[in-house]
Amino acid sequence: MTAKRWMLAALAILVAATVSGGPLAAQTAIKVIVNNKPITTYDINQRASLLRLTGSRGGSKQATEELIDEVLKMQEAERAGVRVTKADVDEAYGQLASRVKLTPARLTQALAQSGVKADTMRQRIQAEIAWGQLLRARFQSEVRISESDVIAALRKQEDKSSDTSMEYRIQPIIFVVPAKTGASGKNQRRRDVDNFRSRFSSCNEAQTLASEFREVVVMPMVTRLETEVPAPLKEALDKTAVGKVTTAQDSSKGLEVYAVCDKREIASNAAARMEVEDELRNKEGEQMSRRYLRELRSRAIIDYR
Repeated sequence: MTAKRWMLAALAILVAATVSGGPLAAQTAIKVIVNNKPITTYDINQRASLLRLTGSRGGSKQATEELIDEVLKMQEAERAGVRVTKADVDEAYGQLASRVKLTPARLTQALAQSGVKADTMRQRIQAEIAWGQLLRARFQSEVRISESDVIAALRKQEDKSSDTSMEYRIQPIIFVVPAKTGASGKNQRRRDVDNFRSRFSSCNEAQTLASEFREVVVMPMVTRLETEVPAPLKEALDKTAVGKVTTAQDSSKGLEVYAVCDKREIASNAAARMEVEDELRNKEGEQMSRRYLRELRSRAIIDYR
C-alpha cells in the first residue's frame, strides 16, 4: 500500500471511530485453508472491517482473497529466508499513525472503536513489508527500463522536456565530533562552526580557513543536480548564497556543512526523466508482483469451506 493510501486509511479510521459501535464478536469457523494455514470467519470479518475503513466495498469476498494472498506472501517470504522483525512493524505502524498526527496508542484506540484489532492492521503491514523485501531480492536485477521507453514517455510530456534544473557546485566540510564528546565539547564545536561560517567568503579559501580549526575535513568539490540531493539539503542550498556556507547538520562523523561554490539554472529534463523512469520501474515491478502471486496461487492448495 502506498503512503497516500495508508494516509487515507488512517483518516477513514478516525472518522469511522467516532460513529461505529462496539467490537465485532469473535468468529472462529474455518472458511479457507491455504497450504494447511487456516483463515477463519473472524479473520475475514476483521479484514472486511479494515477494508471498509479504507473505502473499499469488496466486503468479505475481497477480504478473503486478500487474506489468501497474504498467507501466500508470508509463506513464500519465510521459504526465501525473509524475516520481518517486530521493530520493523512497529516503525511502519508508527509512521502510519504520525501521518495523521496520532500516536501509535491513539491509532490502536481508534481502530478498536471501529471494531478492528490493531493486530489486523499490523499483520497486513508485516505482509507488505515481507513481500516488498522478497520482490526486491528476487527482481531488482531483472527490472530493465529501456531508453526507447523513457524517450517515448518523455515525448508524451513535451511540456516537461524543456524544464530547467538547478545545478550546485558544493564542497562538503566536516567538523569532526568524537562519539564520546560531552555537552560542553559539542557546544564548543557548534561555536567553531558559527565562527567558520561567519568568516567564510570563498571556496578557494576553504582549506586555508579550515586549517585554523582543529579536526576539520574539507572534502573535494562536487557538482550535483537538484534531483541528486536530498530534499533537506536542497532546501538548505537554496537558502544559502554563493560563497557562503549552509547551517550545520548532525552526521555520523560530527557536524557537516556545505560551502556553496556556485549554483545555476540549466536547461534539463532530468527531473522529468527521473519521474518517468520511476513510474516505468514501478509499473514493471507491479507486473512482476502480480505474475509472482499468480504463480504462488497456481501451486498452492486452497480449500474453500
